[in-house]
Amino acid sequence: MAAAVIETCHVACCANRTPNVVSWGRGGTIAYGTCNSVALYDPEERRVVALLNGHTGRVNAVQWVHREDSAPEGHLVSGGSDNRLILWEAQQDGKFIQSVECKGHTGPVCAADAIYVEGSKILVASSASDSTVKLWLCCDAKEAECLHNLSFGSGFMMDVSLVLLPGSRVPILACGGDDSQVHLYVQANGQLQKAMSLQGHEDWVRGVEWASTGGELLLASCSQDSLIRVWRLCAKSGTDTHAEDNHSIIKMKEDIFEVKERVYAVSLETVLAGHENWVYGVHWQPPFYQGGELQQRLCLLSASMDKTMILWAPEEGSGVWIEKVRVGEVGGNTLGFYGCQMSAEGSMILAHAFHGALHLWCKDLDKEWRPGVVISGHFNAVQDLSWDPEGEFILSVGSDQTTRLFTPWRTQESKKVTWHEISRPQIHGYDMQCLAMIGRFQFVSGADEKVLRVFQAPRNFVENFANISGTSKETLLTSSDSANLPEGASTPALGLSNKAVFQGKIKNYTAVLFDDFHQKSISLHSPPPEDHLLQNTLWPEVQKLYGHGFEMFCLASDSSRTVVASACKASKAEHAAVLLWSTTTWRQLQVLPCHTLTVTQMAFSPDAQLLLAVSRDRTWSLWRRNLPTPEKPLFSLYAHTEKDTAIHSRIIWSCDWSPDSKFFVTSSRDKKVIVWGPCSLDSGDPVLPPEIKPCSSILDVGDSATAIAFCPVLCSSDSYLLAVGLECGRIRLYRWSPGSEPAGGDDWSCCGETDTSQSHTLAVKRLRWRPKSGREESSWVQLASASADHSVKIFNINKRTL
Repeated sequence: MAAAVIETCHVACCANRTPNVVSWGRGGTIAYGTCNSVALYDPEERRVVALLNGHTGRVNAVQWVHREDSAPEGHLVSGGSDNRLILWEAQQDGKFIQSVECKGHTGPVCAADAIYVEGSKILVASSASDSTVKLWLCCDAKEAECLHNLSFGSGFMMDVSLVLLPGSRVPILACGGDDSQVHLYVQANGQLQKAMSLQGHEDWVRGVEWASTGGELLLASCSQDSLIRVWRLCAKSGTDTHAEDNHSIIKMKEDIFEVKERVYAVSLETVLAGHENWVYGVHWQPPFYQGGELQQRLCLLSASMDKTMILWAPEEGSGVWIEKVRVGEVGGNTLGFYGCQMSAEGSMILAHAFHGALHLWCKDLDKEWRPGVVISGHFNAVQDLSWDPEGEFILSVGSDQTTRLFTPWRTQESKKVTWHEISRPQIHGYDMQCLAMIGRFQFVSGADEKVLRVFQAPRNFVENFANISGTSKETLLTSSDSANLPEGASTPALGLSNKAVFQGKIKNYTAVLFDDFHQKSISLHSPPPEDHLLQNTLWPEVQKLYGHGFEMFCLASDSSRTVVASACKASKAEHAAVLLWSTTTWRQLQVLPCHTLTVTQMAFSPDAQLLLAVSRDRTWSLWRRNLPTPEKPLFSLYAHTEKDTAIHSRIIWSCDWSPDSKFFVTSSRDKKVIVWGPCSLDSGDPVLPPEIKPCSSILDVGDSATAIAFCPVLCSSDSYLLAVGLECGRIRLYRWSPGSEPAGGDDWSCCGETDTSQSHTLAVKRLRWRPKSGREESSWVQLASASADHSVKIFNINKRTL
């Protein structure tokens, strides 16, 4: 088999903001919906092992189809806002492919469950916001037949759960809805017939789940009334039902229904009160094999908006259900948990929160529950990303109003490297838009506001980064002016600015373990859990830069880290000017007017002599750095395209420089990619404007080219490697040879692209190559991509296969 050109090294993504979107398989894999994809995450390897791309809308419901023998699953069902249900099937090589598609709902699917019936046939129940619950039968013929359609008028069913009745193997469906009842339906002759409604909850029923124990069924239901109810369903023998009522025995009221001449009774087992807010999810501990028989432990996990998860179990002896363990998040201004899952052997529990974060707790050898390391990522579009100058970590900003920092972590036990979020330098009140690194531990960021903010890493971060990445602490502290580093940052209760906290002032805060906004210095040797990221990893804001009239749109910094260029949204020429700032004084150095509409991206040449800007007005401008003299401005216009010379006919989205500063490339919504040049400053008369013209043939990439990047390492002596990100989410690699005849288009050759499972599902917003080689071998280079599908991905690219 030929070596792959592109390998996925890391995917950072979090769960969607819906209750039924996470499912933990018996084989150990966690499946969860992230934007329009289903991510398969291995908690042992701590990485996303696959992404299933098939939905065209947000994935709202994910459920493994559990086998009766508790073996690892071969099927997975997902439902999305595109009104579709997809059944995924595992292949021989372990990869999942789209097997069956169920179309019929007229509204977003919000819950789904599935069981095996009659061998390999799969029965699927789905609930959607079109007020219906549908029952589907998926056969080997790769077709789905809708067996029955239940309509609830103007009501909604929040969750569905399927199981086979003990003894008769007839499917029974439980639906919990906004009428505060749990409805039970039994399948007879392919149709669903109402068996009964279970009353007792006083608010919307948010979750229902069946468990089968020794010939009986238990049904757990949870509700917005903060309570959990457990119901017992058992078969009645003929003598039980016709016996005289014995009034001397106190019994729970039983409701009776009949299926295939068998009588079943449902009674309330217990009511569990312990949560202080809406309970969104309940989950039974998965059954396991013991002595050749399938055993079901009576252990129930619940997750609530009060930010806690509780493990419930009956007390030995009395059989009274009690709270065994309570875990949760402390402090922060976040909302609570949307759902919960438990690993097959019951040693790990997982919750997903309102902001998409996964929270993992693991039971250690002392039977204590401790937070575990788990994946994290943005919960909205990622707008921009940047590597640090040494290529050791990535900073990304997104519309979820956060700036996140990801770095590789090598554990003592395994030599494998996994990427993790180790800091959240900025948690803002505006959607983030752009950022630029200025030095090792300093960056500028822009959001949907007129102000630019400058952040500097605190000493606590530098020490923790050294511990986690395995770098020498002394080296890092000498490289970053350590004498002036603050200890941490704190955010005032009603403020947006992270204030620096210095050594002398930190003593006042240590008594307060988790204040609302004071950061606690923590020593980390592994990536921190979500509540630490929210509170203890902020970077102090050291400067605000005022000067733009509208929301910030793009930023760039030069390789000498002395100048930052910024631009904002603009519909007039007066607002479309680029502003230059000094990174030493943070004063505005110059205004560069040229464009008439928003400047969409800027890039300084690697030798820091030229600044390129591209704009929504379909033109580019090139600015030259002058020798520092009092009478001359720092930058002057060197070349630009006019309306008649602009080859691009739509907005230019992206631009980048070749590593030798000779050429630059532009990419546009008109699907064209063009290399321009040559940009040699030392030749020719400085008075005459240089002639910078297209050096390449016009490359048509077949879709709007939203991001582009030149690889810093040359492909071979005479050709350049470029990555192009498309609006559809694909990333293509092209080789461009400047010497070739541009007329025939022979100068371009496509040498690789991401396949369906590697590609993003929405527009690629930014591509950045890693400054230093990612792997020890020099044949690999690494490319990071940010996308509107909420994910940050890192790809390994094998230069030898190009």
